[in-house]
Amino acid sequence: MLYRVAFRFCQQQQDAEDLVQDLLTKLYPRRDEMVGMSNLRGWLTTSLYHLFIDNQRKSKRSPLQLVDDETHFYDNSATAEAGPQQQLIRERRLGQIQHAFNQLSDEHRGLLVLHDIEGYRLSELQDMLDLPLGTIKSRIHRARARMRELLKINPTEQPTPGNLLGTKSVH
Repeated sequence: MLYRVAFRFCQQQQDAEDLVQDLLTKLYPRRDEMVGMSNLRGWLTTSLYHLFIDNQRKSKRSPLQLVDDETHFYDNSATAEAGPQQQLIRERRLGQIQHAFNQLSDEHRGLLVLHDIEGYRLSELQDMLDLPLGTIKSRIHRARARMRELLKINPTEQPTPGNLLGTKSVH
């Protein structure tokens, strides 16, 4: 679960592995404290999110920028029902979504991963991130609006299953 979330944050296999390893290395001395936690999954995800944001801030201040091979955010494997044309259309759309997703700020990308992809409820995010509910709602709204802008999507269109944008309300 930690690797899956880290990969969605980082978009790179090696970076995700490093992020999870850093987190587990930092938490290993505190393993006895974690045994009795009631919401360990949420606490670990929060810790991972904060570590990701800290690492992103450090890397932006670093004069050294490394270039890696581009990885894909979504599985692009063909389904048994999809023909070549449908697969091509799907791959192009997924590429557009990934490109737009990569252009979001780290905070917006992190919130969309936690809420829209991982399925954390707003109340859980409020506890995890220690932010007011209104702030979380407005950031999710702005992140979705930015995705729509980048993808040139009409906000009145109906979302498809698994759509990052979701036109549903953020209750």
